[in-house]
Amino acid sequence: MPFVIKKMFVQKRQKAFIYFINELGYTQKEAQRFISKGRVLVNGEKMLKTAGEVEGEFEFIFFEPITKGLEPTFIEEEFVVFDKPSGVLIHPQTKRTPYSLIDELKFQFGRDANIAHRIDQETSGLVLCAKNKKSERDIKMMFQEREMKKKYLAFVHGKFENDLCVDEPILRAQDDSAVVRMVVKVDQRGKSSKTDFKPLKYFPELDMSLIECSPHTGRQHQIRVHLFHVKHPIVGDPIYGQSEEKMIRFLDKSLTPQERIEFSGAKRLLLHASELEFELYGHTYNIKSKVDFEKVCFSSLAI
Repeated sequence: MPFVIKKMFVQKRQKAFIYFINELGYTQKEAQRFISKGRVLVNGEKMLKTAGEVEGEFEFIFFEPITKGLEPTFIEEEFVVFDKPSGVLIHPQTKRTPYSLIDELKFQFGRDANIAHRIDQETSGLVLCAKNKKSERDIKMMFQEREMKKKYLAFVHGKFENDLCVDEPILRAQDDSAVVRMVVKVDQRGKSSKTDFKPLKYFPELDMSLIECSPHTGRQHQIRVHLFHVKHPIVGDPIYGQSEEKMIRFLDKSLTPQERIEFSGAKRLLLHASELEFELYGHTYNIKSKVDFEKVCFSSLAI
């Protein structure tokens, strides 16, 4: 479990964030964020004030990363790239999350290393990670300025015959249902979103296609929503194209793998971040996934 409770002892009364700065090497911003998130406990109670004081024994809910041996696929002085397996979270959802990619990154490269962008838990593929705070700022700015070119591979239902550009705005759904609020949709009131699609291979025996996806914007679920919009939903998608009852069962983790295959076509979402191209610190990088995604797709169609 990455989050553990550690007992601390302060001889002389002082502000908690000062202790974290002087004794543990955190920045003031980091220290006060820990306090605001309730990760400092005094007599078993969460400290509520970021300027709160400690004296004697107190407890700190500490992120202690673990490793499962996932090695980066590309290493540079300022950054690394992991080829994330499907099912692995980028960050922990709660303090009880047993493992996420941030564990692996910080275990191998230290406390200042951080993930610079996100892909969905079920999406596999390349994730760019900064080794230090400066490169984290620079890489995040690169994403913000849309200087990063990304390509994905997707296995979709139906025959995808021609190159296609989908330039349709995306809006987060507004509904009383908590499940529906998780879903985004094409809507003229939404944010501009653009994705290019290119067919690579058609499998007539399955009536499924392998395609390349190049997003120009980075909206949540953009590729999934655009493909559902043009009636080529991604094989294995448990949300788009499914009933609310099936969505709920997926989110509750009550679906068996066989049931998942029967209603969505595969036991995982068949979307893979396959290529990153960018310029950083005077160098141009083109990093490609080493995963045989076509093989992964076929292995995911059956138990």
